[in-house]
Amino acid sequence: MEIRNDKVLDYNTERQRLKMPEYGRNVLKMVERMKAVSDRGERTGQARAIVKVMEILNPQVHIEENWEQRLWDHLYVMAGYDLDVDSPYPAPEPEHLQTRPNVIPLKKSRIKATHYGRNIESIIDLIAGLRDGEKKTAMLRSLAIYMRQQYLIWNKDSVADETIFKDIEKLSDYRIKVPEGIELSRISSDANFTRPGLNLDYVVRHQNVGGQNRSYSGEGGYRRPFRRNFKKGNRQQ
Repeated sequence: MEIRNDKVLDYNTERQRLKMPEYGRNVLKMVERMKAVSDRGERTGQARAIVKVMEILNPQVHIEENWEQRLWDHLYVMAGYDLDVDSPYPAPEPEHLQTRPNVIPLKKSRIKATHYGRNIESIIDLIAGLRDGEKKTAMLRSLAIYMRQQYLIWNKDSVADETIFKDIEKLSDYRIKVPEGIELSRISSDANFTRPGLNLDYVVRHQNVGGQNRSYSGEGGYRRPFRRNFKKGNRQQ
């Protein structure tokens, strides 16, 4: 006996492309059925229910301003802007929602010293335009202290003040001449400079690594826990 299966599989590649994929295809089907309703009042009620479903599926929309209006805008987008309901907000214009954002200009110039960063170069350019005086000297001293801190984050060796002063003059294309006699505050013996996101100056206990509880000592890395083996009543360590 021949068995026929007349059911045709519905592949995503053959379906209509989702305009708002964050809501899924089921919401799109709800929108299509809502558009087919002839009664305007009933159609409006279904539209409000769909907006509630969209709010549940996309809860992060609450952090945006006018989030409820944005949900209604998304509903219009999924309906192809062909939606005749009593919306609490005006219907959006396709040209407004499809406008590409303005391009943010990015500086493509190479950073001269990556361990200092681009902001340090901007500060040096600012100081280079100031007149010589106590204010400029105080700014250079504060800048040098911060640059020394950044230097020690990426290089654990000690650094002389003269090295920092030479870096300032070099990064300014020698527009700045560090005054003689300027001194930086001494570094405390217990100071610890760590890279961003890698503050390891504390002990993390019982980290679950590889399914085993291990202790993290900061400098020594992960230690295997002390174990005692007992075999036939004999104690072994």
